[in-house]
Amino acid sequence: MHTLKRAVIIVFDSLGIGELPDAGDYNDAGSDTLDHLAIAAGGVDLENLSSMGLGLIEGVDSIKKTSAPSASYGRMKEASPGKDTATGHWEMSGIILKEPFPTYPDGFPAEIMEKFTRLSGYGYLGGKPASGTGILDEFGEEHLKTGKLIVYTSADSVFQIAAHEELVPLDELYRVCLVARKFLTEYRISRVIARPFIGSPGNFKRTARRRDYPVEPPGELVLEKIKALGKPVIGVGKIGDIFVHRGVTSEVHTISDSDGIDKTIEALKEYKEGLIFTNLVDFDTVYGHRNDPKGYARALEMIDKRIPEIIALLGEQDVLFMTADHGCDPTTPSTDHSREYVPLLVYGKGLKSGVDLGTRDTFADLGQTIAEIFGTRSSAGVSFLKEIIG
Repeated sequence: MHTLKRAVIIVFDSLGIGELPDAGDYNDAGSDTLDHLAIAAGGVDLENLSSMGLGLIEGVDSIKKTSAPSASYGRMKEASPGKDTATGHWEMSGIILKEPFPTYPDGFPAEIMEKFTRLSGYGYLGGKPASGTGILDEFGEEHLKTGKLIVYTSADSVFQIAAHEELVPLDELYRVCLVARKFLTEYRISRVIARPFIGSPGNFKRTARRRDYPVEPPGELVLEKIKALGKPVIGVGKIGDIFVHRGVTSEVHTISDSDGIDKTIEALKEYKEGLIFTNLVDFDTVYGHRNDPKGYARALEMIDKRIPEIIALLGEQDVLFMTADHGCDPTTPSTDHSREYVPLLVYGKGLKSGVDLGTRDTFADLGQTIAEIFGTRSSAGVSFLKEIIG
């Protein structure tokens, strides 16, 4: 019988490690976020992740290999169709989707945009696929002149609404997003995203006050099972939004990935049992989607240097999982997510190290492992807890 009491999951949002077998079906053949960004940046120095075994994972060629990894390691394959944030995180919590969420490569149909205008009370600009920064350059000035909201999508199932904070107060933007979320549920669009921005024409900048409004997960989450046991479940970053505030006992929003580590450390000091679930979103939004491999590499190095701060707070009854939810190769012409394997590192002072966990058939294996730690079960996945218990 194990004695683990506390688990920490840190999601390096978009840190894929190579194309999945079906990547071609998603126009992602050849994608490899980690190796490609490392090459483009002239190398990436991840001393701590390397010492844990990141470079030993199958398919990872750019990271230094160690002969004595301090963690166990492997990679996970996404069983659900798609490559978006909600799908990846839900699968980690035991929900494997059967049908992909719809996407709109030709823009939203008139029916959806007419409903948006009528129900929100706002006109719109765009309504088409675009990059988050490009759409502001294209329509930002007209938005300020007309008051119309900027609406856009991507290769993912998202309905994004951008508005200048000095023109549309945050509470009003969030209200409009909730209106959109309500009627877009019938269309199964995965997420409505509030995209507030500031600045002037030629110098617009998105702010950290983004909010995500996903469709409800179609099943019980591992987070909900842990919460039902009376254990704390702390969501750091956009975790609360991703899970529609289900299964979390406390939500902590962040303004950057460094702040995400700060808040994780604070949670480790405050909660001595339960689950701490952190998403580091800047890798995706600031670097992956903007095709900035050098910035991505430097951001990874910054977070890597902070890993010892987290490990120092772990006791014999704690386990740390580090993974990702999809890829977002910053070296390809696309600025969208990519269908890739994700890394899996598992560290605990009371656990085995150096165990090759191989290729997991689904992200749900992580959720099933966490469920077993807390004495419950998930509806999907195969636990690897027995492989790492000393």
